[in-house]
Amino acid sequence: MSDHQQPRTVAEIAGLYLGNILYALETTALALEQRDPGAQGAEQAAFYRGIARLLAEARGREKE
Repeated sequence: MSDHQQPRTVAEIAGLYLGNILYALETTALALEQRDPGAQGAEQAAFYRGIARLLAEARGREKE
């Protein structure tokens, strides 16, 4: 992809903004924990952190 060409696939866009996506997922997890400090909030937060972990691990495999 050249410097002037826009990303066209979900993978290209997600790769470009992965740091922002990971930040947003963690912010969401923190908000859920604060809104509901019980088990349900922790479970919901774990769901979003799991997504972030999968994305981060996939990026790590790409870099190898």
